[in-house]
Amino acid sequence: MRKIEHIGIAVKNLEESNLLFEKLFGAPAYKQEEVASEGVKTSFFMNGPNKIELLEATNPESPIAKFLEKKGEGIHHIAFDVKDIVSEIKRLQKEGFVVLNEIPKKGADNKLVAFLHPKTTNGVLIELCQEIE
Repeated sequence: MRKIEHIGIAVKNLEESNLLFEKLFGAPAYKQEEVASEGVKTSFFMNGPNKIELLEATNPESPIAKFLEKKGEGIHHIAFDVKDIVSEIKRLQKEGFVVLNEIPKKGADNKLVAFLHPKTTNGVLIELCQEIE
């Protein structure tokens, strides 16, 4: 893992949260998109070299909807940039981590992504991200 790629925050209302974070950072989201396969709409904000992703559920069965129902709004995951997601998944599995999706899938912001189960990472959902070239 090379660096923190972004921190994901689950929100109930993306429009309201966009306004809040726009005030906080003094700049609008640089990107918004929907990832239909995950049932989520996202906004990305830059803060210096750091990125924050806001996530709103688009259907009640999505992982974000379930997270919001259980825990409410707040930090959902920490994403790490990796050079080779396939080899990183294999390495982490050998180390005993449970990977939720062993085959990387297309995520937001032009990334291939995979997630580590929070039960194996002290309760924190970890996302691995590799830029799609």
